[in-house]
Formats: sequence, structure tokens, C-alpha cells
Amino acid sequence: MTSHSKIAIVTGAGTGVGKAAALALLADGYRVVLAGRRPEPLAEVIAQSGAADRALAVPTDVANPDSVKALFDAAVAQFGRVDVLFNNAGVSAPAIPLEDLTLAQWKNVVDINLTGVFLCIQQAFRVMKAQTPRGGRIINNGSISATTPRPNSSPYTSTKHAVKGLTKTAALDGRKYDIAVGQIDIGNAATEMAQRMATGVMQANGEIAIEPLMDVNIVGQSVLYMANLPLSANVLFHTVMATNMPFVGRG
Repeated sequence: MTSHSKIAIVTGAGTGVGKAAALALLADGYRVVLAGRRPEPLAEVIAQSGAADRALAVPTDVANPDSVKALFDAAVAQFGRVDVLFNNAGVSAPAIPLEDLTLAQWKNVVDINLTGVFLCIQQAFRVMKAQTPRGGRIINNGSISATTPRPNSSPYTSTKHAVKGLTKTAALDGRKYDIAVGQIDIGNAATEMAQRMATGVMQANGEIAIEPLMDVNIVGQSVLYMANLPLSANVLFHTVMATNMPFVGRG
């Protein structure tokens, strides 16, 4: 465990990638604020970590600006500052033809995956530029969908492409405040959301195929690596994926 006392906020921390990242950060000595819509999974992650004295659960709706502000206020009140934000909370819409999606389904994904990331970055900027020592690091979960779509994924893919633009602009705008902003693009980590890959998902040619998965804890270690960089260095884009998944080339 590293002998530091950095403070991190992880959104979507109750399950999957967020859980793996929170556990990796706690194991490394971070004080971690775990945000998620449901308090029970957050409590379970804290119990599993064995580091309850360095963890705080804050039920949060990232699509709600008041809820996001309350999250950052709670982090500062408990731990004094924010050094790292892992913007991970996200949802997808049903994998149905785009012409059959409802406006409500579209807006739900946009509100959480894009507006939620913006609101958290905005609060992080406000905190990080005012604290002493100044600055911090923001890591956005872009997903491989920030580069390449799957069939029937227009809301999710659109928001992840937009996150890529938000990462670039926030990285530029954060320079003057000593805030480093980067993005992790994850392919086929073994989480609850990705379990359908193991039973077969539609490919670009219309076939259904089983896809390889990787241990989600590898993603947690990737987030930890990015978090532990000095603010003089930044990983702007980091892709970690199951080696044999259909992504590079033509499948």
C-alpha cells in the first residue's frame, strides 16, 4: 500500500468497473468517496475493502446538479479536498433498432453518460482549482464505444463519443488550474453489464458470437496507474481490453 493520503471520488462505485476501481484505490491507501444511486451496494463495497475508516458512501444521482454538488461538498467536508475523480457512472439503452427507441430512453442515457460527466467535471474544477495544493486529476470512463459502435447502440455510442470531446476540452481547460484530465476506454471487462458477451452478442455482420472477457480488476489497476501519475504527466487516452475481442481490424 502506498503511503499517501490522496482523496478520490468514484461514481458508479457500487458495481462493475466502479467497484473494481474503488477497491484498487482503497487498497493503495486512498481515501475514497463512493457515489452511486443505491446505498446498499456502496456499503457492500466498503465492507469488502476492509478500509471503512477511509471510505465514505454518498448516494448520488449524477444527472442531478444538486446531487452532484452535494457529493463534492460531502467529500470536502469529510476529507478536506479532492485529488482524483473517476467519472464512471453510466447506463445503456435496450439493444433495439434506433428507430424503435423512445425519446425517454435516449434522454436517460444522455443525462447520465454525458450530462452527468459534465456536472462532475464542473464540480471537480471548482474544488480542485481552489484547494491547496491546487489541482487534481479527472479520469473519464469512455469505453471502446468512444471509438467504435456496436449494432443497435446509438444512445450509448453517441454519449461515449461526446465524452471523448469533453475529455479533450477539459484537459485543455484544466491546464491553467493544474488539473490533468484523461480517459480510459474499456473493452469487455467481466462485469454484470458485460455478462451478455459470454452468451453471445450481435456482431456488425448480424451474426451472434460469444466474445472473450477480461478480469475487471485489471481495469481497477489501470485506473490506479493513471491516478498515481504526478500532475506533470497525463495519460490522455488509455485503452484496456480483452486481447481477442472483436475490435481492431475487421473483427
